[in-house]
Amino acid sequence: MEIFNDSPPSVLHAEFPGHFENLSDIAAFVRKAAVEAGLDDFSVYSVETAVDEACSNIIEHAYKGKQNGIITITCTIIPGELTVELHDTGKSFDPTRVPKPKLDVPLEERQDSGLGLYFINQLMDEVIFSFDKKFGNTLTLKKKASPLQPPDKQ
Repeated sequence: MEIFNDSPPSVLHAEFPGHFENLSDIAAFVRKAAVEAGLDDFSVYSVETAVDEACSNIIEHAYKGKQNGIITITCTIIPGELTVELHDTGKSFDPTRVPKPKLDVPLEERQDSGLGLYFINQLMDEVIFSFDKKFGNTLTLKKKASPLQPPDKQ
């Protein structure tokens, strides 16, 4: 039996200055959307972590300390699923050119950076980058509620 939800999705939209001190406000915003979507605790944490990492990368790499950079976040909510779009007008990059991290080497031999994109891809169900010279960069992150939650820590 299939169940269809005919109700339109709910959309939350916000703009944040692209500064590290705003990461906690951004986390609270996406947490609210994830909870409203009915995601389980582990999925809510996954969304928060992925968005935090993505926004940190936007601030550090796309805006490079630029004082007037804005991160626009649009959350599209349907029961059991959340889509988060992060938009910026900073410097773009090609994620296919980021080398995959070497996780099988000792910690002291690993690169200092480059794990963020790997973590984002591991935490989210779908990750889509799009770039437009005129309108900027958009990162789309999708997460569905996990059918099985991880066991509670005893």
